[in-house]
Formats: sequence, C-alpha cells, structure tokens
Amino acid sequence: MEELEHTAAAFAGEEPLAEEGEGKVAQSDGAEGRAGRRIWYFLREIVETIVLTLLIFAAINFLTGRFRVEGPSMEPNLHEGQYLIINKVVYKLHPPRRGDIIVFEHPQNTGRDLIKRVIGLPGESVDIREGKVYIDDVLIEEPYIAYHSGYSSRYLLGPDEFFVLGDNRPNSDDSHNWGVLKRDLIVGKAWVSYWPPGEMGGVPHYDYPESVAARQEAGAVVGFPLGSGLAAPKE
Repeated sequence: MEELEHTAAAFAGEEPLAEEGEGKVAQSDGAEGRAGRRIWYFLREIVETIVLTLLIFAAINFLTGRFRVEGPSMEPNLHEGQYLIINKVVYKLHPPRRGDIIVFEHPQNTGRDLIKRVIGLPGESVDIREGKVYIDDVLIEEPYIAYHSGYSSRYLLGPDEFFVLGDNRPNSDDSHNWGVLKRDLIVGKAWVSYWPPGEMGGVPHYDYPESVAARQEAGAVVGFPLGSGLAAPKE
C-alpha cells in the first residue's frame, strides 16, 4: 500500500513526503554552506584590506618621507624637535629653486640627513662678504635671516651643484663648511610641519620675486638669464 501511495502521488504531480530526518539533513547542509561562505568572504575582506593598506603605505613612503629637525641651524623658521613631511617627488618634475628648504644627505657622511635653504644654483658664483650673499656679484635679499654670519668665502658652482646655507648662519653646518651640494644627494623638499601641534602648517620657503621688471633689470645689469629671480643690487 505504501508503494502504491508514492506512485499515486507522483502521478498527481505531488512531491512524495520525505522520510523522517531527511529534511533536517538538507537544511543543516544549507546552513553550514552559508556559514562557510560568510567566513570565506570575511577572510577575503581582511586580506584585501591588509594588501590595500600595504600598497598605500608603500606609495606614501615612495612619495614622501619624515624628518626631525635637530639643532638650531634653521632658526627662527624651523625649531629643534619639529617633525616634517618631505616631498620626494617634486624635484623629479623641476630642479630645486633658490629659497627652497630641502633635506639632503650630508656630503661627508651620507648616513646623516641635513636640512638647509638653497642659495646658489648650478652655474652661478656665490660670494659671501661679511655675511652678505652675492650671486654673480648681485646682492640677494634674505628676509628669512635673523642671525647673519661674519665669514667670507667664494664658490663657483658646476652643473648639478647647489650652495645651501642654514637660516641661523653662525650656527649651521652647511656649504660654507664643506662646499657644494651635489643634486643626487638631495632627498626632497620640506613640505609640511606636523608636530608639535603649535607648529603645524606649511614649511616657510621663500619665493624670490620674478616680476618682468626685476628679471629684465637683473639680466641687463649682470647678464642673468630671465627667470633667475635675483634681487637688484643695493646701494
């Protein structure tokens, strides 16, 4: 009779009743499958997050660096203990400019980084007379200086050579001590101060005036190419 009932149900288009326990097994298998998929999705999201974090960290390290100011050589514009973010890409787009504050490897100790301001550019002569700086015999204005030096020296810069000085001239280990700076030693341009909170903000670079009149005057007087950004000689 039981076999006849199953056959009759099949002809009537009805599903035969499951044996006792069969439905529970199928339901259990479905729940375990969904749980397994959730665990797999969760683990995959963790791995993707870790990989993305590592890629972002690598990109940030490639594009920027961190630097801690040590000593008073950049007073009064940068102070002992300030933490800076360094832009390591900008000088791949254009060369350093006069007035930029840069981080570079010490020419006599490449395991040590220094921070100074760019004063002389490739091909120029730098003449320091009792603390005043002349570029190709033209006195440049330096409003960022609070402490002038009393030393005198003269340098002629070759291709890819720069002359850098600290803003605190009497207390700075810079080009007046060890000479010119090769471009391949430059790490990057000081960009942002992020610590301590009271010093947060952009690093105080100096943009030399590049008005048409100033460029023409400088070019006419001492033969500078236009765009040199030099200040006119003072009386």
